[in-house]
Amino acid sequence: MGADSSDASGAVSSSTSGPTAERLEDLAYAKSQAELGGGLKRLEAIRVSGRGTARDRIRWLLDPESFIEIDTFITHRASEHNLHMLKHLGDGVVAGHGTIDGRRVYCFAQDFSVHGGSMGEMHAKKITKVVEMAERSKVPLLCIWDGGGQRAHDGIPALGGTGELDHMVSCSGRIPIISIVLGPVVGVSALAAGLADFTILGREHGQLFLSSPLETPEFASGELIADEIGGANMHASRSGIACLIAEDEEEAMALAAEILAHFPDHFDAMPPHMPSGDPIERANENLETFVPDNPNRPYDMTKVIEEVVDDGAFLELFEAYAENIVIGLARMDGMPVGIIANQPKVLAGCLDIDASIKASRFIRTCDAFNIPLVTFEDVPGFLPGVIQEWGGIIRHGAKLLYAYAEATVPKLTLITRKAYGGAYLAMSCKHLRSDYNIAWPTAELAVMGAEGAVNVIHRREINAVEEAERENVRQNLVSDYKKKFGDPYVAARNGWLDDVIEPAETRLRLCRALRLLRNKKEWTPSKKHGNIPL
Repeated sequence: MGADSSDASGAVSSSTSGPTAERLEDLAYAKSQAELGGGLKRLEAIRVSGRGTARDRIRWLLDPESFIEIDTFITHRASEHNLHMLKHLGDGVVAGHGTIDGRRVYCFAQDFSVHGGSMGEMHAKKITKVVEMAERSKVPLLCIWDGGGQRAHDGIPALGGTGELDHMVSCSGRIPIISIVLGPVVGVSALAAGLADFTILGREHGQLFLSSPLETPEFASGELIADEIGGANMHASRSGIACLIAEDEEEAMALAAEILAHFPDHFDAMPPHMPSGDPIERANENLETFVPDNPNRPYDMTKVIEEVVDDGAFLELFEAYAENIVIGLARMDGMPVGIIANQPKVLAGCLDIDASIKASRFIRTCDAFNIPLVTFEDVPGFLPGVIQEWGGIIRHGAKLLYAYAEATVPKLTLITRKAYGGAYLAMSCKHLRSDYNIAWPTAELAVMGAEGAVNVIHRREINAVEEAERENVRQNLVSDYKKKFGDPYVAARNGWLDDVIEPAETRLRLCRALRLLRNKKEWTPSKKHGNIPL
C-alpha cells in the first residue's frame, strides 16, 4: 500500500512538473533564433544604414517590457519553387500587442533582414491575424512598414495571403490605424500602408512606391532619383499621403503616440480627456487687433489657433500639402478637438481641389471617432480658373460640404473675417446643422466681396456718372453694401450666427459650447452608406 502510494505520488509529480529542462532549452534557443531575423550580419547592416531593426522599432514604440509577441514560429511554406529559400522564424514580420502610455495596442513591424521585408503568404496572413485581433479587441493598430511588396518566390499563394489584408478595410472607422513608413515600401504593402487613418514617413529612409522606381521611366533615364518619386518630402507636399515627417525613427514613434493620444480606442468610446492647467476663462487679448484693417492683407491663422487651444499646443497635420487650409489636433478644456481652418496667407485662404480633399478626409476621420470639430473661417471663395474647373473642383468641393453635413459630432465655427459664397456654405455653416456659429466684429458674410458685388449690381449706375466721380460713387456703394449685407449683425439677425463676440472671448465661448455639446446625439436615417462624390 505504501509502495503504491509512493508510486502514485511520483506519477503525479512527474505529470505536473511541466516541460523538461531540455524542452525549455529548446524553446529558449528557438526564440533566440527568431530574434535574429535574417541573421546578425543583416541586422547589423540595417543598423549601419541608420535604420532600426523590426524589434528595435517595437521597443521604441511601446512601453518597456509590455510587448507580447504572437506567431513567433511561423515560416513560409516550402514548395518546389522556393526550396532554396531559408525558413526564418516569423517569416519577416514581428507582431503582437503591448501598451503605449498604458493603453493597449496591437502592432507589427516588417523585418527588412528577412527577404527584404517582402510579403509572402504566411507573412501576409500573420499581419491579417493581428489586424483581426485588433478589431475584435477594439484597440488601436500601429503598422511599421519596411518591405518590398509581394514575394515573387511564393507565387500565387502570396497573392491569396495578401488579398486577406482587406480586413484593414473592415477596421477603418472602427479602430484608429496609424502607419509608420521607415524604409522602402513597394506595391501592395504601399497600398496597405495608405489605408491607415494617418501615415508617418521617416525623412531619410521612408519611401512609398506603388511600382518599383526601376519601372519608372524618369528614374531609368536619370531625370529623377528615388526620393523625388516616392520619398517623404514628395509624399508630404505633392501626393498628400504623409501627414507628418519624422527626423529619425524614435521621433516617428513619438509622433504616432502623440496622434494616438487624441483618439479613443474605438469608434464607440469617447476620446481621452486630459485636463490641463489652462483655464477656459483665459482671455485672448492678443486677438483683439489680429485681423488687419485692410481686408486683402494676409495673416497667419495658426497663430489664432495656438492662442485659443489648451497651452497653445496644436499638432498640425499635412502641413506642406494644400497649405491654404490648416488641419490638426489640439485640446480645448482638456477635450481633443479636430481643427479645420482657412489660411489667409496662402492663396488668400481660397478653397481649391487639394484643400477640399485634405479637409474632407480629416473631418470624416474625426467624426468616426467622436472628436468634435472646430472650424476657423476666413474664406473668400473657391479658387477660380480653368485648371480647377477641369480638375473637378465641383466634385471635390462637394466632398467638403458632404463631410461637414454628414458629421454628427459637435461642430463649432468661428468666422474671423471673410465668409463668401459657396465656400461659406461648405465651411460648416449653420445651414449644414453646425451647432454653434460665432463671428468677430470684423466678419463679413456675403454672396461675394463688396467690391465685386457692387460692380455686378450697380454697373450701369457707376458707368452713368462722370469718370472723375466714378471711384467716389463706387466706394459709397461698397460701404452701403457692407452695411446691408456684409455686416455680421445682419447674419445674426437672421439666425445664421449664434452670436457676435469680442475676439478676447473666443476661447471662453468655444470651451463653454464644447461642454454643453459633450453628450450630443444626432439621429441619422437608416441606410447602407452614403455616396460621397469620390
